[in-house]
Amino acid sequence: VCVLERQIFDFLGYQWAPILANFVHIIIVILGLFGTIQYRPRYIKGYAVWLVLWVTWNVFVICFYLEAGDLSK
Repeated sequence: VCVLERQIFDFLGYQWAPILANFVHIIIVILGLFGTIQYRPRYIKGYAVWLVLWVTWNVFVICFYLEAGDLSK
């Protein structure tokens, strides 16, 4: 739900890179759910790696906008 909300705001601001990243995230979440239901370890591992990258990226973006640490320079 949060990704769809973010997608709408990105469309309003014409931010194309986040829009593409959100679409990729939605597709990966669907594949992760499919892999969990069908128990396909390859999909589950791929989703786990993607989730770590996605959370790391979001933490970086939050810290960047809040100008935390050395990111304000």
